[in-house]
Amino acid sequence: MGYDLHITRKDNWSEELGAEISTAEWAEVVVADPDLVMCRTAQAVVDGQELTYEHRWLAQMVTHPERDEKGAWLDWSNGRIDVKNPDDLLVEKMRQIARRLNARVQGDDGEYYDEFSSSGRPGSAERA
Repeated sequence: MGYDLHITRKDNWSEELGAEISTAEWAEVVVADPDLVMCRTAQAVVDGQELTYEHRWLAQMVTHPERDEKGAWLDWSNGRIDVKNPDDLLVEKMRQIARRLNARVQGDDGEYYDEFSSSGRPGSAERA
C-alpha cells in the first residue's frame, strides 16, 4: 500500500473523461530533462522477494539520491503520470514536470500539491 500523487490535467485524476497527457508529451519531457531517464523496468525487493515491473512509459529520476532504495519512478498511464509514495524531492520534480505540461500534481484524495496553496505556504496541499 501507499499514497500516490498524479500529474494530471483533469479536475480529478481518477475521472475517465478530461484532458490527458499524451505519451508523446511525456517522452518529450523525459528526453529534455537530464534528471529523468525512460528506464521501462523497475525492480525492487519486497519481503525478500524480487519484483519486476515493466512498462514502456516508466521513467526514473536518476539524480534522486535514494533512487536505488526508493526507486523514484514516474509511470505514465491513462493520460497521467503516477508516482507512489514520493518524498519532497520527487514532489518538487513532479511540480516542475506539471508546469511544463500545463498540468497539476494531485493526491489520491483529490488535494493539489501546487507551488503555493491558498494558505500561501510553499508546497502545501490544497483540496480540490
